[in-house]
Amino acid sequence: MGAACVGRRRRRAVARENRCPRAAAALHDDGMPYKIPNVVEPGTLAGQEQPTLAASGGLILRAWSPKDAPAVYEAFQDPALQRWHARVADSEDEAREWIEDWRAAWAKERAATWAVADADTGEVAGRVALREINLGDGQAEMAYWTMPRARGRGVAPRAVTALAGWALDVVGLHRLELYHATANEASCRVALKTGFVAEGVKRSAVLHEDGWHDMHLHARIRGDAT
Repeated sequence: MGAACVGRRRRRAVARENRCPRAAAALHDDGMPYKIPNVVEPGTLAGQEQPTLAASGGLILRAWSPKDAPAVYEAFQDPALQRWHARVADSEDEAREWIEDWRAAWAKERAATWAVADADTGEVAGRVALREINLGDGQAEMAYWTMPRARGRGVAPRAVTALAGWALDVVGLHRLELYHATANEASCRVALKTGFVAEGVKRSAVLHEDGWHDMHLHARIRGDAT
């Protein structure tokens, strides 16, 4: 997956900061009542421990641990993964800081990130996450990557399927979006295989080392046939 558009992230952040809680008869900054309730109530995620989710084929989605830092560092040394990401981990210590940030984001309900791991050995096979979480609007963005040694085994589709099912059917989100560079055909296959419908192209949306990338937008709505 490519990095999220910074401008889009900033606009959503500002919107969250300026928005009143969406309760019945809540007032906006303009003094007008907002009658549409929250799709998912604030505190739904922060009020519980991050769950471990089962995926098919002997995989689980579990919370990241500091001991996973070597695996994260290893993943981001891979040229194939670096091609689609704007960030690089320069050391295991930096990877450990990322993990701390991922764990903290759960409590703030702004992102939810899981290690995709072998259910028996605990070995990390990849990462899957909900980014840009907006509980009030019932939306989030799906993101994922796979360790080089785990590719070709269907890890990403199984992880995305498990997380999407939990996010839509258990948490109650309404819409999940998934972006990938148009040149990233493997990611497009994952999106389509897991029920994320192609909706269009965001032109020149994300900057990578080799220039601006057009991004495919896919989405999966609660109730969609998969």
